[in-house]
Amino acid sequence: MDRLWAPWRVEYLTRPPAPGCIFCAEGDDRDLLVIHRTPLARVMLNRYPYCNGHLLVSLHRHTAELGELSGAEMQELFRLVALCKDVLVRSSSPDGFNIGMNLGKAAGAGVEDHLHLHVVPRWSGDSNFMSVVADLRVLPEALLATYDRLLPFFAKAEGA
Repeated sequence: MDRLWAPWRVEYLTRPPAPGCIFCAEGDDRDLLVIHRTPLARVMLNRYPYCNGHLLVSLHRHTAELGELSGAEMQELFRLVALCKDVLVRSSSPDGFNIGMNLGKAAGAGVEDHLHLHVVPRWSGDSNFMSVVADLRVLPEALLATYDRLLPFFAKAEGA
């Protein structure tokens, strides 16, 4: 194979950074990839995921400081992480998870000023040569197809 085409990646490479914070943005939930909301927080799909089903959990309140969170905010973040894990188990049957947060640029935070948690489903053997030789990830499902597939699981889980 001489070439592997990934034309959808050009948006990531050439699009100027969006003004404002992705975790504070308002508008159409599907366009924003927001799959679930509560009074304190939201769950959204990562627009540039490590693998299908990579979810982000953030508060509506804009803060980067873990120490500034109220008990209710911490509880809601981790309740939603547990919900995400449950939804992904029921919808996708992963073999494991990476769950965590990157605080600060040196730690790999793409959005430094609004803390958020990553919930990344993993499957045995989901890493392949593309990540190693091309700094590229191969995703078997389109982003909005993942959104549409997961959405009913969140609605059912929260009794909406």
